[in-house]
Amino acid sequence: MPGLFDPMILRGLTLPNRIVMSPMCQYSAGPDGRANDWHFVHYGTRAVGGVGLILLEATAVESRGRISEADLGLYDDGQIEPLARIVDFIHAQGVPVGVQLAHAGRKAWSPARGIGPEQAVAPSALPYADGWPAPRELSTDELPLIVEAFVQAARRAARAGFDVIEIHAAHGYLLHEFLSPLSNHRQDAYGGDLENRMRLLLDVVEATRDVWPGDRPLFVRLSAVDWAPGGLTLEDTVKIAKALKARGVDLVDVSSGGLIPPPEPIPEGPGYQTGFAAEVRRRAGVATGAVGQITAPAQADAVVRSGQADLVFLARQLLREPYWPLRAAAELGVDRSWPRQYLRAKPRVHA
Repeated sequence: MPGLFDPMILRGLTLPNRIVMSPMCQYSAGPDGRANDWHFVHYGTRAVGGVGLILLEATAVESRGRISEADLGLYDDGQIEPLARIVDFIHAQGVPVGVQLAHAGRKAWSPARGIGPEQAVAPSALPYADGWPAPRELSTDELPLIVEAFVQAARRAARAGFDVIEIHAAHGYLLHEFLSPLSNHRQDAYGGDLENRMRLLLDVVEATRDVWPGDRPLFVRLSAVDWAPGGLTLEDTVKIAKALKARGVDLVDVSSGGLIPPPEPIPEGPGYQTGFAAEVRRRAGVATGAVGQITAPAQADAVVRSGQADLVFLARQLLREPYWPLRAAAELGVDRSWPRQYLRAKPRVHA
């Protein structure tokens, strides 16, 4: 089996290693949804630090689909150039870069508990939690417009030079809301059984894959379970992943939760979600990414070598330590290249 620092080929893209910077909202854009110098430095630093792929934070496909008023967007052509500047710098470091396309649904304006400049929308008029306003239920006629918003954002992502798109269908945002019976009480073709509830996600994937260049990979992030009775199960997620693979998805980024405040404490701990990634990979026959309290180099390497996942997604650890991949390589005895500007600090590697 490959290790953490072996390359991976996805369509026409070669990742130099199996470490991915997971999407993490920075809440630092202006009200125009445009990237700025904070994003340039934040993402550029992790590229210098040697990750194999950077995925930019949840980037809204509609203005009303922002998690906060300070979220990035790709719903306007003016948002392309600031992102392209970041993409160009990351590419100059030899690192591929992708963007997570998202719609917050009923969790729009989360820092203000759903109160924002536009009304939140959802599959059903059910609030996220007590104290949140009820979102407006989307009509059946509006759903093709949601699909088109993802399509247009994908076109803009291609113009900005991104190598990968990840469609966000996890953590309680719009596409996840359609998937889960806890948030989707519709009576039309987009509600009811799992086949209907996954219809909007599959429509988005098919339409995005049609316009996204054929040599560039397409990922989808899923919440494997809702951590709540009556919610999505791992069995459901395996079925969804099979359908995604059949429609040209190259990798499923497997997370969990986020749909509702958990009724019971989630049993968190080191690598607590890697088992979900392993089961989806084994049973759906699709490449997966593992995420969740993966912090140690040996731990990350073991996830890949044992076949639990093809990629390891790091989040908070890369906030704490932007150059974690350089340290991890040294600890694992891998003599990998360093930025020439930092060579004087490169440790000797003893394999």
